[in-house]
Amino acid sequence: MDITEGSKAPAFDMATAGDGRVSLDDFKGRTVVLYFYPKADTPGCTVEGQDFSALIADFDKAGASVIGVSRDPVKKLDRFKAKYDLKVVLASDEPGDVTDAWGVWVLKKLYGREYMGVERATFLIDGAGVVRRVWRKVAVKGHAAEVLAAVQSL
Repeated sequence: MDITEGSKAPAFDMATAGDGRVSLDDFKGRTVVLYFYPKADTPGCTVEGQDFSALIADFDKAGASVIGVSRDPVKKLDRFKAKYDLKVVLASDEPGDVTDAWGVWVLKKLYGREYMGVERATFLIDGAGVVRRVWRKVAVKGHAAEVLAAVQSL
């Protein structure tokens, strides 16, 4: 499915680091930043988590919750969150339903090899559950600040 600006956000319900759960229904009336990353504890994904975490107070002040999603198991997310003291919610889509629904489980190419993986992408969802901004094939540097600026402009 291709999620575009103005689309209704697909529902999600996932386990999180810290033995919790998170679902879109939890955020009615609140802005949500849903970012998808390929793999916990890899260089780009670590920087992205740290960048969002560094700005978490500003996201809170702007009325936004930040959720990072990967297909990693919860135990790996627990270690990742603790190792880097990440302040964002980390959700596990180990079964793959959410990454499929959001259209971020894609064919990737690396060193001439093709494989399926999570596309680094971010979606800004308003309090009514409508996607307001979409970032695909995200470059990590400066991304969290760009997303924060978009949240603040809602």
